Parts: sequence; structure tokens; C-alpha cells
Amino acid sequence: MTVTDIMNQLELELVAGKESQSNEVTDGFVGDLLSVVMGKAKEGSAWITIQSHVNIVAVALLTGSACIIVSEGFEVEQEAIDKANEEQIPILVTKKSSYQIAIALGKALGQ
Repeated sequence: MTVTDIMNQLELELVAGKESQSNEVTDGFVGDLLSVVMGKAKEGSAWITIQSHVNIVAVALLTGSACIIVSEGFEVEQEAIDKANEEQIPILVTKKSSYQIAIALGKALGQ
């Protein structure tokens, strides 16, 4: 599935990285502690987090994440949006909880 497919199925809003909506999503990862995400997220993951600062873009690049989903209604900082656009990392947002999005993502991916 692509980021666009996930965005549409999970009813997410794209706030950055529109050029990379065709990234392939092969897995999901939920985590807010950046060091854990760096060590455990798989390439191609849709990373679900409540973090919304610029460092999430660097972590997504390091892990090869397909996109970042910021949950719980947290507003993504402008610096993070700008950096994500520069690095072509899609950032999606939702008011749903991380738990709700993780379940929906798993179903969408057939997991």
C-alpha cells in the first residue's frame, strides 16, 4: 500500500511531503521515544507517534520510514513541516489515538 492509500483509508490529513505519497508502506511502528524508534522501526514503516518536533524527520530518514503519522491531535511544528517537505517525508495527522490508528493500520495492511 502507498502512503496515499493509507491516508485515504485511515482518513488522515497530509501536512508535509506531498511529493512522496507514493512511498510503499509495508509495516507499522508505534513509538514516542526516538532512540527506541531508531533501533526498532523497520524500513517502509508508517511510524505512529505523538512527537511533533523537527527531530521526527531525522529519525524517519534514519529508519527509512515510509511516513510519519502524528496522532492524538498534536499539531506538527512548522520547522518539522518545512524539514519534511525538504526531505520529502510525508507527515500525516489525526485526532485519533495511537491505539486506534495502529489497529486501523494493521487491518489495512492485512496484519
